[in-house]
Amino acid sequence: MCAQTTSTILMVRPAAFGFNPETALDNSYQQEDARSTAEIQQVAEQEFDDVVALLRKKGVRVIVAQDSPLPVKPDAVFPNNWFSTHEDGRLLWYPMLSPVRRKERRKDLVDILGVEGFRVDELVDFTFFEDAQQFLESTGSMVLDREHKIAYACLSERTHPEPLHYFERLMDYQVVSFRAVHSSSKIPVYHTNVMMHVGSQLAVVCLDSIVGKSVKQWVKESLEGSGKKVVPITIPQKFAFAGNMLEVDGENGKKITVMSETAYQSLKQGQRQVIEKYTEVVVAKIPTIEKVGGGGVRCMMAEIFLPKQTGQHP
Repeated sequence: MCAQTTSTILMVRPAAFGFNPETALDNSYQQEDARSTAEIQQVAEQEFDDVVALLRKKGVRVIVAQDSPLPVKPDAVFPNNWFSTHEDGRLLWYPMLSPVRRKERRKDLVDILGVEGFRVDELVDFTFFEDAQQFLESTGSMVLDREHKIAYACLSERTHPEPLHYFERLMDYQVVSFRAVHSSSKIPVYHTNVMMHVGSQLAVVCLDSIVGKSVKQWVKESLEGSGKKVVPITIPQKFAFAGNMLEVDGENGKKITVMSETAYQSLKQGQRQVIEKYTEVVVAKIPTIEKVGGGGVRCMMAEIFLPKQTGQHP
């Protein structure tokens, strides 16, 4: 059975962080900022470094890959959207909506992970779907219950059924797909991981955003059926990145849930208490990355589940 959480994540330190007008077309979280490009970049670097230091202090192994200044990649700080890794040694590359974001894919990724002691047995490239304007943005588009092999996905301009079913067949997952909207505006939720988090024993989900009463019940029953304690959040809390969390393994295997300060402040005391019953909560301050990039702290962390090379310690 696969583990739900890992103690190793990869993060990309930004070299040209900024507002991406391509992704802003369907990302309601992005906001333009009056500060200079240089100031925004400087603040984003500091926020990034602070998150890395915070995680390492908690015993999480963080592999930092430095982004290159050219070509300009304003969203490089969010690597979880273009690849995923798996315990069977497979590394998957995904089709992305934004042409600018496609430049984030790094051919040196396998080498980076190899230097860090991990083994890639197969690189599976989904990017051919881009030719047909079909997209699936990795663990932004899918929230994975790795233990039970269930992929939760809200359909959007970045999450299309065809590549989703390709993943389902290739990885032998069950897909639970649905439509989710931000509010009465009916604007689709662009990524599943802004409205949903699945940990080892806990699921945080904005059921209010899911279209269809029976579908909401289906998603809730799927989560509960796999042993998750469901913590519902509201649409305003979703807009505060309360669904954008990630559970990782800290020192001595201790479970920790990483969320932003924005998310933490939006939660009610009762919601916090439930989460803290199952895991330690670690709060990161990334207001500029959230505002300008439109992604949260979970989007900054790409989980590494690959097997170790022979002779490497677990």
